[in-house]
Amino acid sequence: MATLNKLRRDHGNMARLLYVLSLRHTTLEEGERPDFRQIREIVDYILDYMDGFLKPLERLYSENLLSGKPDGEALSRRMTEDYQALHKRLKLLSETLDMILMDAVVPMERFIDDFKAYLDAHQGYLKAEREKLFPFLRLYLTEAEQQELLEMLPDSAQSNLSRLREDYPELYAEFKDAPSPFA
Repeated sequence: MATLNKLRRDHGNMARLLYVLSLRHTTLEEGERPDFRQIREIVDYILDYMDGFLKPLERLYSENLLSGKPDGEALSRRMTEDYQALHKRLKLLSETLDMILMDAVVPMERFIDDFKAYLDAHQGYLKAEREKLFPFLRLYLTEAEQQELLEMLPDSAQSNLSRLREDYPELYAEFKDAPSPFA
């Protein structure tokens, strides 16, 4: 069950980061200017995590750990498609952030809408993980398959989180105070 514990911890950390991003989104909606560099750091962290996790996730599905299990192929296809769409949406947000940080003219209404669409999509993905993927993995993966999955997961998430803590202590404090999705 170490695999599911790590997945749950990473899931909880992501939910907390999304909560912090949603606070920045609210700041934008209220017409104030948030710290875009801080948003950039969070987006970079999430992109690094997603890039590191995308290949193991696809490998998990392509090596048929979930195939042959009831509804496994449908679930894996849906989760993969959603994850890839989410990654694409985050890359677009990242590119827009780059433009903002380079003082390019970016319609703030469009950025606010794109930001909200990303947050909604990612929160929806996390909900699908909690309600569909985690119970499925718990029910159908053997201990050996869970160990194989654990070995595929990116190791860098905790060190990247430590970097955020060191570089942005106020951000990290907000992160730690954010509600847990498992509370």
